[in-house]
Amino acid sequence: MLRMASAPFELKGKSVYVAGHRGMVGSAIVRRLAQEDVRLVTVARGEIDLRNQAAVFDWFTKTRPQVVFLAAAKVGGIVANDTLRAEFIYDNIAIAANVIQAAHQSGAGKLMFLGSSCIYPKLAPQPLREDSVLTGPLEPTNEPYAIAKIAGIKMVEAYRSQYGSDFISVMPTNLYGPGDNYHPEMSHVVAALIRRFHEAKVSGAKNVVVWGTGTPRREFLYVDDMADACVHLMKTYSSAELVNIGTGEDITIAEFARLVADIVGYGGEISFDTSRPDGTPRKLLDVSRLDKLGWRATTSLHDGLKRAYAAYLSQR
Repeated sequence: MLRMASAPFELKGKSVYVAGHRGMVGSAIVRRLAQEDVRLVTVARGEIDLRNQAAVFDWFTKTRPQVVFLAAAKVGGIVANDTLRAEFIYDNIAIAANVIQAAHQSGAGKLMFLGSSCIYPKLAPQPLREDSVLTGPLEPTNEPYAIAKIAGIKMVEAYRSQYGSDFISVMPTNLYGPGDNYHPEMSHVVAALIRRFHEAKVSGAKNVVVWGTGTPRREFLYVDDMADACVHLMKTYSSAELVNIGTGEDITIAEFARLVADIVGYGGEISFDTSRPDGTPRKLLDVSRLDKLGWRATTSLHDGLKRAYAAYLSQR
């Protein structure tokens, strides 16, 4: 049964570990936690490999964080997911298994596992409800990543069931904003388009090619809104059921590309390379559960993209 925590979970004064604190998601959570009176705990990737069980267990035994945001993951766009299939399933299962077990062993008071909306079946009814998980085949291009994320969700459920652990899972939609990956081949669609339109503007290119047909519909959430939702749920939510984090609104890739072009200031033509994969036809999250839990996104797509472009320019 979906329920709020019996009493608000107090973050104040606690040691809080953000796994993946240098990534787009983790760094946004770190920014949001600056508003809370917590003792932030982070550790660099060079100091501890979260795929190494012994290293993770040893670090948790020594550090004993009281709260864990598990945002660490190997991530990427369609090309990365489809070509690095072994890495995506191994790395992400190892990270989830090691951190969740270590948090349990060291007595962490609460843990949040961040999944991905690709866990839902490719042709699941839209908008995607949390109970759609495992009701149909996954999108083939990112199936290894999705299976690893589903494994993490099921671990959280199992630890709640067997040990009574206050572990929860959330499902963010497609994210964008400061800290995104702008690699020309391995990035997600928002970062890829920001980079492509910016470079076209600078070079004076008359045409920009967007992968796919432009017809798939996607939902996009500014990453700092996602972080605010995560902190809200960490404080107020305690249940085995997943919670989607999104806006509840979507847009076609073609419309989205024109919006990005406008914000970047690119005035040329946009064409579509239909030989490239589209991925899932539509991916819109049902956010009614999140709404009932008292949270809604506040950053419009236009404003979020303006901030994301400014962040891209500063990252360069």
